[in-house]
Amino acid sequence: MKQIQEIINIFRPAKNLNFEKMGPTNPNARGIPVPTPKKGFHLDKSIEKVCPTGGLKVSSSKEVTFDYGACLQCGHCVEASAGQLENSGFVHVYSVDREALKVRYIDGIPASFEEEVSENVKQFRKITKNTGFQYREVAASGNNATEAEINASFNAVFDSEASMVRVVASPKHSDAVVFAGPVGPNMEIPLQVAWDTTPGPKALIACGTEAVSGGLFQRGKLPKEPDLFIGGDPPRPDVIVSAFRYLMGKKKFSFREELSKFISERRSKS
Repeated sequence: MKQIQEIINIFRPAKNLNFEKMGPTNPNARGIPVPTPKKGFHLDKSIEKVCPTGGLKVSSSKEVTFDYGACLQCGHCVEASAGQLENSGFVHVYSVDREALKVRYIDGIPASFEEEVSENVKQFRKITKNTGFQYREVAASGNNATEAEINASFNAVFDSEASMVRVVASPKHSDAVVFAGPVGPNMEIPLQVAWDTTPGPKALIACGTEAVSGGLFQRGKLPKEPDLFIGGDPPRPDVIVSAFRYLMGKKKFSFREELSKFISERRSKS
């Protein structure tokens, strides 16, 4: 009898996540690099060369800017920082405002920033907050890592459909176009066609660092400025679903506010 129960437990679906109570960090992930909370922050300009995407700029020994939309969360800058930077575990890197993902730190403290919400996003939220949305995904010259995470977002743990987000085979039946990858020359036209075929009002979603900034590559031409930017290479399934919920207005979230709160708490404990 015990063996039968063990077999049942193996195939029993895991308990799905509570996206209402989910925090922005994950202890099992590197997350984005941030200045250490200790006093005497000092960063050498030579560390810029370590970042493979050019997403790190040092203006002075006390001032550094991270473009988290270009960050691969690889940890190379942390390893080369002589203890001045550390992996945060902060993985919920997404915003409807691209500039919000570019964070300037002075003495280890992020500068204030107010996220701007476009009229298109406001309209999209009115339509989808209570009904959810369907999307067509376009693999635009990436390595399929983001696609693997999108596939996982529909399993019994992350359960994207429970958040009223579904994937469809045709852009004719979608409310949004999600694209991954840096949009190589051969995918510029297919992405444009998918966008043009999607009925309005609609949203364009850049999923993954390559889609947001090009990552290690030069990003190709887009149909328009994306309405949602999701960082990470690739972003985790829970991050993807949370970002979708945020786009719909079902989740209250501000990347800059959450990051500032996170930094403040770390400094108070140090």
